Amino acid sequence: MSSPNQPVPFTADDYRARMARAAESAAEAGLAGVLVAPGPDLVHLTGYRPVNTERLTLLVLRAGEDPVLVVPTLEAPDAEQAVGSPALTLRDWTDGKDPYAVAAPLLDADGRFGISDNAWAMHLLGLQQFLPGTSYVSLTEALPMLRAVKDAAELERLAAAGAAADATYEEILKVRFSGRKETDVAADLAALLKQFGHSQVDFTVVGSGPNGANPHHEAGDRTIERGDMVVLDFGGLKHGYGSDTSRTVHVGEPTAEEQRVHDIVREAQTAGCRAVRPGIACQEIDRAARAVITEFGYGERFIHRTGHGIGVTTHEPPYMIEGEEQLLVPGMCFSVEPGIYLPGRFGVRIEDIVTVTDDGGRRLNTTARELAVVE
Repeated sequence: MSSPNQPVPFTADDYRARMARAAESAAEAGLAGVLVAPGPDLVHLTGYRPVNTERLTLLVLRAGEDPVLVVPTLEAPDAEQAVGSPALTLRDWTDGKDPYAVAAPLLDADGRFGISDNAWAMHLLGLQQFLPGTSYVSLTEALPMLRAVKDAAELERLAAAGAAADATYEEILKVRFSGRKETDVAADLAALLKQFGHSQVDFTVVGSGPNGANPHHEAGDRTIERGDMVVLDFGGLKHGYGSDTSRTVHVGEPTAEEQRVHDIVREAQTAGCRAVRPGIACQEIDRAARAVITEFGYGERFIHRTGHGIGVTTHEPPYMIEGEEQLLVPGMCFSVEPGIYLPGRFGVRIEDIVTVTDDGGRRLNTTARELAVVE
């Protein structure tokens, strides 16, 4: 039995299946294989989280072949401890030797490979120098859905992260806003995320007054005043999976215009969430939310995509934006976060993480979306 504090552990079989799916997906995309450097892709596929250094660490996945992880000899003991290690073969190399001589025999000399977006340029160039007939494409371009569809254990972690973010929001409503700096409230948010089980805090956006019109405003030294609208956007990782939620609050009673703008965004966010169901294109979520804001005359003030995927990172494919024709599949998780931004005045954003179910969508954030009044 699992709980929010003790999720179902991943097994070597889970990682074996993920690596097999990645190799098969690569073959279906016309690639010779997948090359995975340290980072979120490697964690997702193997459970191994090494330090990303100048020493080559590279997972090689090819359809019909056993997975191979090339590692520095001094890091091999750590790699062997990874949960997914029984599902792969380790090939180590020692300092003073050419690591590309170890990796090259695992690749087709003239193959085209998908490679992790965060692979070091020096490693890619080293492979190209050793195998000049090879070519490479980023995994985001070649296999954007590599991590997009979550299994039950992953969904459990995402739900736990969402619940922790919700608990953080409920608590932040109790603190004083007026007379304090944005950085003070941001520090409160970070502390609360940690209190509710996050191992990593990725962002704590606190945009008060005119700063709220900047969607990615970094909390600064501005003192929050009575009468301010305040955009709160925060999240990070719990059990290795992401949270990301936004709510907009008001210090004291809002004006009629502020309330109206907030109501419009709330209606748009509801429309975006209601549109979620299997078989429709990602862009339809963006269209549903954007249509509401445009109808009320604020279309030009909605200046970003409606959503992004979430998993072992807080931002990843798929993206809810016009032109994205990827179809929604049960198990996909992404944000729905429309906003209206009035330069020099204020902004409003409301965001939930939604997962696609067999017959619709389910929000992983459940806190109230009405405009909360804080002191």
